[in-house]
Amino acid sequence: MLKSYMNWSGGKDSSLCLHRILQDDRHAVGSLLTSVNAVHNRVSMHGVRRELLEAQARSIGLPLHTIELPEQPGMAEYEQAMQEQVLSLKADGYTHAAFGDIFLEDLRIYREQKLADIGLETVFPLWQIPTDVLMQEFLSLGFKAIIVCVNEKYLDKSFCGRVIDASFVQDLPDHVDVCGENGEYHSFVFDGPIFRQPIPFTKGESVYRRYDAPQTSQTNNAMDQPSSYGFYFCDLLP
Repeated sequence: MLKSYMNWSGGKDSSLCLHRILQDDRHAVGSLLTSVNAVHNRVSMHGVRRELLEAQARSIGLPLHTIELPEQPGMAEYEQAMQEQVLSLKADGYTHAAFGDIFLEDLRIYREQKLADIGLETVFPLWQIPTDVLMQEFLSLGFKAIIVCVNEKYLDKSFCGRVIDASFVQDLPDHVDVCGENGEYHSFVFDGPIFRQPIPFTKGESVYRRYDAPQTSQTNNAMDQPSSYGFYFCDLLP
């Protein structure tokens, strides 16, 4: 069997991806790997507290490894921290890394190249499956998730803190991918077939944050590019 680790965000796509690969007899999934903002002790981009991330790992029954990142790290900082953790996993015998990406080709190529440099292979169980099909599978399997972050470019504040269900899907604007594959939203999964028991939490306040746009070497259409991006976060309390 192939010793694999799951790149785990705690959200919908990584949960469905983990469920699929756990059903694959070719793989032995032994660990979860998550990027964490070490300043605020929250999952990167999702904003979920470390305590809830750890509760997910306990309920799944897999050890959790974290990539500890500073506030808004540059690519060099991220890649260095990622490499250190992945090399540690490789030293423990891991040969494959699973990702929940669906159709972002550039991101897949980036992951494949970086891990190939380290000597690991990548697995994408959800790759190019229509997102409406994946959402239906997610809901039919009994997964339960709550929206913890929305990008104001795509969704308004009212979507932040909503549970993913049929009415949520129906209310999504036409320009929004149903799985949020373009970064429209992020989620926290608190129940489903991969968990031994549900993850208890209390829904807290919603807050608004702005972040500087990633720096790019391209200057064309620079005036059309926003200098920062705004997000709504729903805080979940353990």
